[in-house]
Amino acid sequence: MSMSSAFNSANLELDFPQSIGVYEHYEEAQKAVDYLADNEFPVQNLLICGTELKLIERVTGRKTWPRVIGRSALGGLTTGLLFGMLVLLLGLPWYWGLAALAAAVVFNVIFGGLAYSVSGGRRDFTSTTVTVPTKFEVLCEHKVAAEAKQKLAEMPGGRAKLFE
Repeated sequence: MSMSSAFNSANLELDFPQSIGVYEHYEEAQKAVDYLADNEFPVQNLLICGTELKLIERVTGRKTWPRVIGRSALGGLTTGLLFGMLVLLLGLPWYWGLAALAAAVVFNVIFGGLAYSVSGGRRDFTSTTVTVPTKFEVLCEHKVAAEAKQKLAEMPGGRAKLFE
């Protein structure tokens, strides 16, 4: 199985990858790869893959009408500045740029307010979201996987779950 079907980057490609270790922390996986590099293993045959993904959402505040209108106005301001600059680059009068700015702010506030009002109180908060791996698996090309496993078994203090 080629990983090229899962990824479109040549840097992430391994032919017939095999797992040679699973680690609780990225630093441990990195240490295993460093150990293999120090012991003359061809590390270009390795890939560290974050697995068992966890979605973490940090709630940052309540949505209120003033916050919705303020965020909508700010979004409209940035869009309006873009359109205003485009108007100026096209050589149109400056007041058209100002009108584009004002229109973008007004429309954004209207549509932001409409979206908030029809939400019916669902998801009445703001948040930031990140996806993080909880384990790190070191994968290896099949042709050198046995050698990698052997070297990792000799690693002092190695705490990986090795696969036979």
